[in-house]
Amino acid sequence: MFGIHYLKAGPTQYVIHYSNGRIRRAGAGLSFTYYEPTASIAVVPVASADAPFIFNEMTADFQPITVQGQLTYRVTDPQRVATLLDFSIKDGVDRYTSEDPDKLPQRLVNLAQVLTRAEVQTRPLRDAIPASDEIAGAVLARLGGSAALAALGVEVLAFVILAIKPTPEIARALEAEAREALLRRADEATYDRRNAAVEQERRIKENELNTEIAVEEKKRKIRETKVEADLAVEAKEQQIREAKLQGQIRLEDERKQLVTTQAENARTEAEAQAYTLEASLRPLRTLDANVLQMLTIQSADPRLVVSLALKEIAQNAAKIGQLNISPDLLETLIQKK
Repeated sequence: MFGIHYLKAGPTQYVIHYSNGRIRRAGAGLSFTYYEPTASIAVVPVASADAPFIFNEMTADFQPITVQGQLTYRVTDPQRVATLLDFSIKDGVDRYTSEDPDKLPQRLVNLAQVLTRAEVQTRPLRDAIPASDEIAGAVLARLGGSAALAALGVEVLAFVILAIKPTPEIARALEAEAREALLRRADEATYDRRNAAVEQERRIKENELNTEIAVEEKKRKIRETKVEADLAVEAKEQQIREAKLQGQIRLEDERKQLVTTQAENARTEAEAQAYTLEASLRPLRTLDANVLQMLTIQSADPRLVVSLALKEIAQNAAKIGQLNISPDLLETLIQKK
């Protein structure tokens, strides 16, 4: 009514009331009445605000990338900002008379883009993609010491890079290369696993062979021990056989001596008997053979007498003209008693 209005600002809104070109009041969260024909009011938000951004930049190896992130800031000197940008309102604290309030985040984003470009252009694509945190930290540090921000009366609270993306073609190429690298690693892992399995199998076989060698060595020692034991037994048996043989030799020697003694005794006895027989027959040597024959015939078999007669006839066969011997006589001589 009559050009008098009432204004009530929030705690995060800094209000500057101009009247006749001079500042009547200034502060955050003010509430007052003013006369519109002579008053000019600027409302500067002092709360923190976010400014998202997307940059298209070029890396050191001339590869295009897209940098996406967010910048958080707040106004630290509202009166300085109000002198640089038009924050005048009309018919309410949220209705600005110009588009200058929207230019402040854009200026901050432009400054951040310049600093980000300086960081990205020093890195090749492969180094830039995973270095988002490093790049964001470097840009935030340079924004903190920026004279342009100090002149604006603005403080940057945070600078975050959400993603650094190459073009789709480059991304697919990098994905293919990474995929091939992963496949190579998988193949290498498979080969390593197979090599490890082969190595383990070789160790197992070596252990088995070593075990078999040890077993065979034990068996050899057992056989050697058995052979040595058998040799010892054989040596003992040989000693026993030699002892028996020596005993048999001694026994045979004793038998030989006995046989020699018996032979000598028999020879002596035979010589004695021969001497006795010779002494007994010595008187008969001087007798005539016919006398001896007659003495023999006296006690002999009649057939012997007939045989002797035939002998005498045979001795004088030249003197006999003819002699007939009957078969009965021969049968009588042949028959036994």
